[in-house]
Amino acid sequence: MESVGEFFRQVRETKGLTIDEVAAKTRIRSDFVKALEDGNFAKLPDQVFARGFVRSYARSLGLDEEDAIHRFVQSAGAFYEKQDERERLKVRQVEEERKRQANRKAVAVAIGIAVLTLIFLLSREQSSVLRRSTSELTSNKRSTQATKEAVEPSTHQDPEPTPIPAKSSEVVPPAPTKPAVEGRATEPAGSHAPVVASKPEPDLVSTASPGTDGPLGGISIEGTGQSSDGQLVLDLEANELSWVVVQIDSGSPQEALLRPGEKAHWKGQDQFVLTLGNAGGVKAELNGKPLKPFGPSGKVARDVVIKR
Repeated sequence: MESVGEFFRQVRETKGLTIDEVAAKTRIRSDFVKALEDGNFAKLPDQVFARGFVRSYARSLGLDEEDAIHRFVQSAGAFYEKQDERERLKVRQVEEERKRQANRKAVAVAIGIAVLTLIFLLSREQSSVLRRSTSELTSNKRSTQATKEAVEPSTHQDPEPTPIPAKSSEVVPPAPTKPAVEGRATEPAGSHAPVVASKPEPDLVSTASPGTDGPLGGISIEGTGQSSDGQLVLDLEANELSWVVVQIDSGSPQEALLRPGEKAHWKGQDQFVLTLGNAGGVKAELNGKPLKPFGPSGKVARDVVIKR
């Protein structure tokens, strides 16, 4: 089966449309249309949007949308499977990197706690050693001072007072003595100020609708034929891919895409009006009688009237 891009390109060229015309009708960017025809799926958006492009493109060309989607899946399935695998691998790598970072943080926290604990223990040990050294030094000083005071004699003596003879007529009263008064000062107990802890204060998808087919350009060829019962029977057989529009009598136009080997059959009363995307790509019979070719291969034939 041919790829979806090649299929779209053949039908578009058969209808005489350009990429820019298709882009204007489907409202799809022209570079996306070209990428779809070239099978360059890496330049297209996600798979969901690419499917929407395929449906819009098929609808604008008058093709079966489900058949176009089937061709798209056959053409792009392997690409999107690899893309999904890459996405899963990327997600797995991100998850593994997140776990490694979490492990590194846990190890760093554990090392920090161990270092702080070691510093705390060393500080306590140093403080204890310093206190013992200070206590021993003070004790040694006091012991030395006491020994010196016991061995060395005192060099300072108070002189004895010279007695004063008292007269017989004078009475020397004894010196009054004052009681010693000792006082004790008290210090008010300190108070702790309360600690007030402050409370911490307290993110669109577009749709595209296909346009309608414009008028076709080409040449006009007139054919004739009749049957015994008065009814016109038109048979077409494609030897090349060709797009056909048929208007029977005054009815509504009917479209058909004929692939090589496919046949089409219509009945009418007065006339048929044909428009062919590939004039040389079909053979026609009217009531069983072959008609002349409508034009060369690859040429567009417009408003070919076949009547009695």
